[in-house]
Amino acid sequence: MTASPYPPPPKATLFYQFCAVLVRCVGTGYFQWTILHQDRIPLTGPVIFAANHVSFGDPPLIGGAIPRPINYLARESLFQPPWFAKLIRSLNAIPLDRDRGGPAGMRTVLSVLAQGRALLLFPEGTRSADGSLGGAKSGTGLTVIRSGAPVIPVRIFGLHEIWGRKRRFPKPGRIIIKFGEPLRFEKERTEAETASRARTKAIYESVTEQVMDGIARMQPCRDITHFG
Repeated sequence: MTASPYPPPPKATLFYQFCAVLVRCVGTGYFQWTILHQDRIPLTGPVIFAANHVSFGDPPLIGGAIPRPINYLARESLFQPPWFAKLIRSLNAIPLDRDRGGPAGMRTVLSVLAQGRALLLFPEGTRSADGSLGGAKSGTGLTVIRSGAPVIPVRIFGLHEIWGRKRRFPKPGRIIIKFGEPLRFEKERTEAETASRARTKAIYESVTEQVMDGIARMQPCRDITHFG
């Protein structure tokens, strides 16, 4: 057996494990969820899960559907007060300054992936107002290329109808969480190593578009069509 080139990531806290079990119970009972193609998820090594964003429920529900601990990006303001910061850090949340971003945030993200961890990203950056896919933020392609991690597109169906931006609490309903085929971008990474600045920027933009296209192309199974 070949040794992993990555250091073993920190084990999930007991609180994280408890919350994961709780989310799975809620997903099964309250949301009647269906999880499609869970077998496409790498169980070890760095991986980026890139998902559409329609609800506050996206992070816990997608995280609960993934059979390994994952890290989440959360806006920096959520880490105040300190007691709440401690709580969400125990759930593998990572603070990110959405307004300034910059090298420090990118270093944090790349460090997490370099440790062989899994990271959930929402390329749109914010929740959709109507459930449709929006445009992706510019940092998505840069993160994918610099990290070297494969990308698993994820799409969640039905959650906007039962827990959209205008709803404070979710109503009972039915949702689907679907995982796409891994996207690896090996050709783009090789080219970016020697490309000009302008060409590198174009590569980042192309990768971002391909990630969003991977999310957009996923559809629910034909026999699972009713939501809400």
